[in-house]
Amino acid sequence: MKFSEKILYLSQADIARTGLGMAEIIAVVEQVFREKAAGKVEMPPKPGIHPRNDSFIHAMPAYVPALNAAAVKWVSGYPGNAAHGLPYILGLLILNDPETGMPIAVMDAAWITAMRTAAASAVAARYLANPHPHTLAIIGCGVQGRTHAEAMAAVFPSISQIRAFDISAANVDRYIAEMSPRFTRQTFTRCNSSRKATSDADIIVTAGALKKIPEPGIERGWVKPGVFACPVDFDTYWHRAALREFGKIITDDIPQFRYYQQNGYFSDFPDIYADLSDIVTSKRPARASAGERIMSMHLGLAIEDAAVARKLYEMAVESGIGEWLER
Repeated sequence: MKFSEKILYLSQADIARTGLGMAEIIAVVEQVFREKAAGKVEMPPKPGIHPRNDSFIHAMPAYVPALNAAAVKWVSGYPGNAAHGLPYILGLLILNDPETGMPIAVMDAAWITAMRTAAASAVAARYLANPHPHTLAIIGCGVQGRTHAEAMAAVFPSISQIRAFDISAANVDRYIAEMSPRFTRQTFTRCNSSRKATSDADIIVTAGALKKIPEPGIERGWVKPGVFACPVDFDTYWHRAALREFGKIITDDIPQFRYYQQNGYFSDFPDIYADLSDIVTSKRPARASAGERIMSMHLGLAIEDAAVARKLYEMAVESGIGEWLER
């Protein structure tokens, strides 16, 4: 049978075996933002259902013509999954042939979500953080805390200290024990509060669970001038007064940000300065001064998933990775 008459299944282990690295994913995601700025992508706001409190299951369709990538991700986030021994984020992605619409692959989406989210943050930091940052604060020591440390270190070799905080002290201990052997150029510091982690940090990443009603921890006056912050848990960790200290707040997609506001998120939120794609393509000015506080509020975009999935599919086919399934 021809490959077109079968569907390639890629497990999380298969995806890891392709060898697609963070630096390559960052490059793919940056290209996606350039395509978005040019109006050459299709990405409707993600519809979803919410079976449990603070949980979600979202459908995320997207098409990126330049990368021949058409896909939909069906992804869930359940804060209570740890009690069941399950990850917070779970999902599957279906990749289609743009020419015929035929599904050509089904693959695990958790790995893709973890890596592309951190890659998008790294792209934002490249354009919005001050050059040569030294201290990275990670708030939330789960999967995203791990991939964001990898992505920021890839973009900024100058990072020498990574401060870690989580509401679970055991999570911080596991995080440092796992990450320290992998990142020998960085010193990991265990922090017993979000204030200690964020004070004097050059870059702050908050990566907790998404909550419609925030339970913020970062207050006004805690972050220094010149900081770059990148929440990937919406505004869960930020007091409104702290948000208003930022001279610019960027988001990865303004229409989706407005969509979330209509659905009860981001209430009483400061004005959005620009879409990240317009920063990447210099349509809007980035940092005005070394002392300006800048935040890039990321929602997670399906175009990133589709682009990374297409790259994984091509690498897997070339290397003979995965299992071909009959239709």
